[in-house]
Amino acid sequence: MKMMPLESRGISNSRLVLGCMGLGGSWDFADPVTSSHIRQAEEAVEAALSIGITMYDHADIYKRGKAESVFGQVLKQQPRLREQIVIQSKVGIHLSDGILPQRYNFSKAHILHSVDGILERLGTQYLDVLLLHRPDPLMEPDEIAEAFTMLKLSGKVRHFGVSNMSPGQIRFLQSALPDPFVVNQLEMSLLRQHWVDPGILHINQNAGLKDNFPEGLMEFMQMENIQIQAWGPLAQGRLSGKVSDNATEAEMKTAALIQQIAGENETTPEAIVLAWLMKHPACIQPVLGTVNPKRIIACKDAARQSEIMTREQWYTLLVSARGVNMP
Repeated sequence: MKMMPLESRGISNSRLVLGCMGLGGSWDFADPVTSSHIRQAEEAVEAALSIGITMYDHADIYKRGKAESVFGQVLKQQPRLREQIVIQSKVGIHLSDGILPQRYNFSKAHILHSVDGILERLGTQYLDVLLLHRPDPLMEPDEIAEAFTMLKLSGKVRHFGVSNMSPGQIRFLQSALPDPFVVNQLEMSLLRQHWVDPGILHINQNAGLKDNFPEGLMEFMQMENIQIQAWGPLAQGRLSGKVSDNATEAEMKTAALIQQIAGENETTPEAIVLAWLMKHPACIQPVLGTVNPKRIIACKDAARQSEIMTREQWYTLLVSARGVNMP
């Protein structure tokens, strides 16, 4: 199998990432972290480790910090675990407090303050990777560079990346940064397959006029050796068993096709859903949104399935999910 960009940089060889947004109970900060929340985190990490997942994705806003707090309790109970795993987190979003709206902040002060909070909640001295969560229209590359340089020199962050950004935004920020970005995290799945469209609809296709996925993003990531991470890769389970009242005909047909392929390959529907993403030459790294141990383990076979998936199967799934034929 082709080597992932993160692996080629010596950062991680974990083909899957466990997304930790589901940890920590409710989004209400007033609800305290309980022993059951910590146990949930322990079970999710145990399931992930059992199938070879050694990379974990956080953000300072997840459950208003509680997701990182419960994960920190897991690390506290298993001191040796920290050096066996890769942890990344994200900064840059201010959640609404009921007075001010949700907004973005890439200021030096906010980045530094946020990282200190992340490290305290996780109970660790460093992050392997720090991502800027969503593009801030007021971002200034030189100010971000100052923050990143301080974090790197202090040993608090080893590598940097972004989330939900276009090639132009990445070039703009990278122009002032001494170190290359190593990750760009994007929403991608068989139900959010719009990332394929720019490559096939841009020239002489009216359908391409409605696409909002930046043209050339997939190619740019590969040329710059930046790891593409897919958030929402399981499509909330809607293609692997979850019944949706508003499912389209294309969605239902695709779910049936996935069940068929999974049966033929003696694997799980989750593995096929992920394998479709992982088949792409960019070596996409899915970030699992579930913390359910059974669903985590159901993803175990994804890498192998991506290797044996044929071009014909890949395109059949794409056309089925699109609901229209290729141009």
